[in-house]
Amino acid sequence: MNRRQKAILTNTATVMVVTAIAVVAMINLKNWVNRSESMRAMEGLSRIVSQYKAKYGRVPPESYVDEIKEELEGHARLGDVIYRAQWIDFESKPDEILAYTEQPRSSWLFGKKHIVLRLDGRVEWMDEREFKTLLTKQQSSQEIEMLHKELKQASPPFPNPVFSP
Repeated sequence: MNRRQKAILTNTATVMVVTAIAVVAMINLKNWVNRSESMRAMEGLSRIVSQYKAKYGRVPPESYVDEIKEELEGHARLGDVIYRAQWIDFESKPDEILAYTEQPRSSWLFGKKHIVLRLDGRVEWMDEREFKTLLTKQQSSQEIEMLHKELKQASPPFPNPVFSP
């Protein structure tokens, strides 16, 4: 192989490596931005819930939260939020989960994590396994049954299509 061929091969390999690094960096940047915007939206929800609690002495009802969710900065990246106010009572502990993202956010760097809003106003990222364990401890059988019913109603089964030749 002559000098010119080696230079072309070296330049091609360099461009490919730099491109691969740039692609990985852009994917992680996108994940970081989505994660930051999601956290900002949940922190906004936390502030609104805290203000409501200070004014009325209890957490706001789900209808109130549904109305203001669309106004939160970063709400588009937050996704579906499960709000558990109807399962919170006066005996609930401050670390009780009040709201959480339905689907975990996944990233090569961070793994699968849920955004969790605690009753005391803390917002945090929680590993999927830890989240599921904690939520299972806090959920009543009625809450689980209701979630299953809602899931069935939200996605009715599709009939099998019949294809004719």
